[in-house]
Amino acid sequence: MAVELSKNNINSMDFQTINTDKSPSTSTMNEEIPAWRALLSGAAAGISVDVSLYPIDTLKTRLQSPHGFWKSGGFKGVYRGLSAAASGSAPGAALFFLTYESSKPFIHNHVLKSKEGLNANPLTHMLAASMAETTACLIRVPTEVIKQRMQTGGYDKLSFALSDTFRRYGIRGFYAGYGTTVAREIPFSFIQFPMWERFKLLWIKHINQGEDIKPYQGAFCGSISGAIAAAITTPLDVIKTRLMLRVDANNVPYNGFRDCVTRIHGEGGSGAFFKGVVPRVSWIFVGGFFFFGAYEKTKQMTSAWSES
Repeated sequence: MAVELSKNNINSMDFQTINTDKSPSTSTMNEEIPAWRALLSGAAAGISVDVSLYPIDTLKTRLQSPHGFWKSGGFKGVYRGLSAAASGSAPGAALFFLTYESSKPFIHNHVLKSKEGLNANPLTHMLAASMAETTACLIRVPTEVIKQRMQTGGYDKLSFALSDTFRRYGIRGFYAGYGTTVAREIPFSFIQFPMWERFKLLWIKHINQGEDIKPYQGAFCGSISGAIAAAITTPLDVIKTRLMLRVDANNVPYNGFRDCVTRIHGEGGSGAFFKGVVPRVSWIFVGGFFFFGAYEKTKQMTSAWSES
């Protein structure tokens, strides 16, 4: 399920340079974020969204389950698997933003050789986010595998989920659906992060009159960009969920990506690939506000610490 972005598409999004220099404004959009600030801000973002909105994510997973919503638990035990999510959310998001913020200057200056401001070129964000997603999935995928199996009633305790998965499938069992997850997350980030960065620049220029973005403003920009990206990439999310759950409603294992796609289509045509789209978009819209709000606020706080 590819997301194609041609040169004309990028130009049509009106990605032109917006002046965000600190003089005479106080914008810090083009500053490079040190690794320690990216780590702390990312960790805060991951914890805030995964813990606060976990029930919605559980309902989305159960809607996408081949066993059906009610057999997977319905509205009962919506916090099942929270321990797995909480243990992986902070390091996963921290690793993502560490890679994202660290790779942006290198990509901007040495790969693209851009003369514009650090956040003016959307290709910088696309490439940096792709690298960040690929790296963060090394932590995120094992977390998702255990969390989703607990959400759908496969396990009740985190310790047993970990030991049984390793006993039955080995270390590879924790990375079921890794390729599909990366294939979903890269198009998602291709859409979300350039939009998020662009919305912030436009907000600074047209609403804040050159003043730096406030945390709640950055959070709202993240909500809008995330909801759009979530709707477009829902089919990849459905496929990823099925591969992580490993079996269909009749407990017949999926034999790879193509087999999974064929069998999902056989269940309900194209509409089957959009199961759970409403809770997914809702979760990411609301979660985006928590996620990016926590990131921007922590980044703001750590900036004050470094200056004191």
